[in-house]
Formats: sequence, C-alpha cells, structure tokens
Amino acid sequence: MKALLLLPFLLVLSSFHPAISNTIPSFNAIVSFGSSYEDTGNIAILAPTAPAYRPFLNPPYGETYFHHPTGRASDGRLIIDIIAGNLGFPFLPPSLSQGQDFSKGVNFAVSGATALNHTFFQQNNIRNQYLLNTSLSVQLGWFENMKPSICNTTCVEYFNKSLFMFGKFGDNDYLYMLFSGKTIDFVNSSVPLVVDSIKSAAERLLKQEATQLVVPGTRPNGCMPVILTYFASTNRSDYDSLGCLKVYNNVAIYHNALLSDAVKQLRVEFPQAKISYSQFYEPIIDFVTNPYQYGFTSGTPLRACCGSGEPYNYNLIAGCGQPGVTACPNPSSFINWDGVHLTETSYDIIANGWLNGSYADPPILAL
Repeated sequence: MKALLLLPFLLVLSSFHPAISNTIPSFNAIVSFGSSYEDTGNIAILAPTAPAYRPFLNPPYGETYFHHPTGRASDGRLIIDIIAGNLGFPFLPPSLSQGQDFSKGVNFAVSGATALNHTFFQQNNIRNQYLLNTSLSVQLGWFENMKPSICNTTCVEYFNKSLFMFGKFGDNDYLYMLFSGKTIDFVNSSVPLVVDSIKSAAERLLKQEATQLVVPGTRPNGCMPVILTYFASTNRSDYDSLGCLKVYNNVAIYHNALLSDAVKQLRVEFPQAKISYSQFYEPIIDFVTNPYQYGFTSGTPLRACCGSGEPYNYNLIAGCGQPGVTACPNPSSFINWDGVHLTETSYDIIANGWLNGSYADPPILAL
C-alpha cells in the first residue's frame, strides 16, 4: 500500500530531477569554438594589452559570479559555462592556457573571432581594432593540432561521445563590415559566404570524429545598444515596434534562415550525426518583448547595464571596463551587459532553453 501511495510522488519527482528521469546524456568531453559570447579566457592570454580587449580584464567584468574579471565578456558566466555545469563538467579551460587538463573539455573561442577567414577582410579593405586572425577555421586548426593531447590513440571513440559546440559566428563579420563603412547591401551579399564558412567548418568536424554538434544562429543586431547608438536614424519607420532597427535585424533573419537550411543539409549529408540548431534571435526578441516575464525589471530592455551615454548607455570611447565607467547595481534586471554582450541572467535562460529545447531543435539533453 505504501509503495502504491509513493508511486505518484516518484513520477512527479522524476519529471523535475534529471538524475531520476535519466535525461542527462553522458558525454566524454565538451569542445567549444566561438567568439566573445563563448570565450572563457583565450583573449586574456592572446592579447591582454590590446586596447580593444583590455576592458574585459577590468572590473566590473566578472563581478556577479566570479567576483573578479576572468576575460569573459559579461558580468558572470557564459552559456558554455552554464551548459558545462548542467552536464556535470567543470568550466572549460581556454585552449591557450598552459598546464591544463583538456581531457574533459577545451574551449577554442576567442573574442572577436569571425566565421570568414582573415583574407576576406584584407581583400575587401575591412579594418577594425577588434579583428584578429582567429577565425572559425583557425580554431579548428588548433583543435586538430591538440587532438593527440586530448584523446591519445582513441580519438574516434572518444569524440564520438563528446559534445561539440559552435559559437555565435557571423555577428562579428557583419559588425566589422558595417564599422568599416560597408553598405547594408554589401553585408547582405556576404551572408551566404558567412553561412557557407560555418557549414564547411561543421563538415570538417563531422568528417573526423564529431557526431554531436550544436550550431547556433545569430542575434538580432538591430536590438543591440552598439548598433542602436552608432546607426541611429531620424526616420521612425526604420524602427520596429520594439525600438530595434529593422534593417540590421533583417540581416540576422536572412543569416538564420540560410543557416537553418544548412543544418538540414548537414543532417542529410551526415545521417549518423545529431546536430542541434540553437537560437539566439528568438530568446533575445522574447526578452525585449516581455522583459518582466523573464525578470528583467530595469524598465529599459534596450539599455546596457554597464556603460555610459544616452539613451542606450553605450559609448565605444567610454565603455564598460574603462576608467570611471560603472555598472548598474543589479545586472540580473538587465538583458544587455555592456552594449554588445548579455548579462549572466540572459545567458542562463538561453542556456537552459538550449538544454531543454525551448530554443533548440533538438535539445542538447536529447543528443
């Protein structure tokens, strides 16, 4: 009788407790590629004195979780940190760090990284202080050189059971073009090249040992303080009902449509692989549309927490991490951290959406 009475309780409990429901997959390792949305410290090793990236090494970066700067471009943890923790892994060490154990995971992401190779920007006279030669292809080369130190002679079996995660590639490519004076038509014409670079990189991994891969789309740049500040328009029709600049969001919509199709093609090309298409655009739009529903109570969903200047609290010359610039008292009430990157709270919601399927198809927990 007692067992029968306990049964409904156990069934309910199992729906909330991953260990009981047995929904957490067992991966050997997590291998991450990306840019500043994923970088857990490579930029601090590669270019610690570069004026463009030095602010990431200054307070108030890192204040929420780590209580000191770590090279992460946020007030706390990133999506990759939160996903690793949920899957039972420690924080992924940056690939450029010395004396680390990479057997359980490694992060090749570098702030400022692009999907397109460095030669594209050189050939098109695109120059930017943030542009380094750390593209997705370069990061894959680092991974291929490091493989023997990760898995010794059992790489095929080892990486067959590992989770590979691409970062939000594409945004930096488009921002570098825009800030170099390229037209929106030039940016749009480059979208297929960017998506093809991501698809080619995925094929390169899948032809080796990877069988479980996460490929995210890009964010709504038209809702980012950096774009809203430097490409502000006097024409009200250029803005949507949320206050975002439509033409820049349309680039993201185009990118994500092509990338979604590319993922579908990859699934056909590599039927043995499990590929999750994860979203940035949808959650950020959700946050801006219904901020209070997600706990973003600042009342200004398009304004950065850390920065200076009106109306979006963003100024490239006096940005977050620079002398005299302070952060809001409660970062968790803001969507955006520094005008370009998100707060830990935003990353936490997105990460959990990727894990359970709210913002991913299929969810990571189903891989």
